[in-house]
Amino acid sequence: MAEGDAGSDQRQNEEIEAMAAIYGEEWCVIDDCAKIFCIRISDDIDDPKWTLCLQVMLPNEYPGTAPPIYQLNAPWLKGQERADLSNSLEEIYIQNIGESILYLWVEKIRDVLIQKSQMTEPGPDVKKKTEEEDVECEDDLILACQPESSLKALDFDISETRTVEVEELPPIDHGIPITDRRSTFQAHLAPVVCPKQVKMVLSKLYENKKIASATHNIYAYRIYCEDKQTFLQDCEDDGETAAGGRLLHLMEILNVKNVMVVVSRWYGGILLGPDRFKHINNCARNILVEKNYTNSPEESSKALGKNKKVRKDKKRNEH
Repeated sequence: MAEGDAGSDQRQNEEIEAMAAIYGEEWCVIDDCAKIFCIRISDDIDDPKWTLCLQVMLPNEYPGTAPPIYQLNAPWLKGQERADLSNSLEEIYIQNIGESILYLWVEKIRDVLIQKSQMTEPGPDVKKKTEEEDVECEDDLILACQPESSLKALDFDISETRTVEVEELPPIDHGIPITDRRSTFQAHLAPVVCPKQVKMVLSKLYENKKIASATHNIYAYRIYCEDKQTFLQDCEDDGETAAGGRLLHLMEILNVKNVMVVVSRWYGGILLGPDRFKHINNCARNILVEKNYTNSPEESSKALGKNKKVRKDKKRNEH
């Protein structure tokens, strides 16, 4: 029983960290110990017409055998409209029992708000924000490739994955670094369709002396096998305990496929605590969004409902 509770608690923590990375300031912690959270959802982030607050409490049995306890807060949400939305959320849960569903719930609500804003009825009488949001534009970190470096050992069993192997090195993109208390985090992304490409990407990245010298190079990948309709996926902590699993969980929630993300961390001498996981996920999420790997909620829901099979490429003790 205790082992099951520990497993549920870990899955909840991973989902909470992923939601915070995905939604940023829209995600609010009401009571961390009681696992009560609130997210403000709008039809349009920049110019909201319809807004709703979803409050959730995660019971110990979630996501294994019980749904989140939720409350929909909006002065305009009444009667049949409230009942219809509640039925939609409960249907998503039934279709995905045992899965993490908060992301699907939020995006379903956002879809409803967008459809409502496209109708002719005017929005509720609320004050709109007038403050201009400052957007910081930073140049991408240019990584000059260095020829000499060693590659960490990788034991891939690639004989079973595909009958046709892709030998070509895929293109690698580098995200904008995040720096906090002298620690720097940077994500790198590449499209992959077989484990051999994963190894090739890592080899190429480690040719760069700056990346090779990082304290940790955490990575995760998800490859969709069309013939078996399953996901081949794996992750690596590289010394940052549980970071790879959290990164993979974020990619599962976003339902990305045929892509790998590596997050390099250069430790600055100051312990960051749980904030390091937030930065790792934020780096990963930003580059996945930038490169258009995130799916619509409908596609995510279908994938979670139909493609439950996941095959690990390697067995790890920590995952």
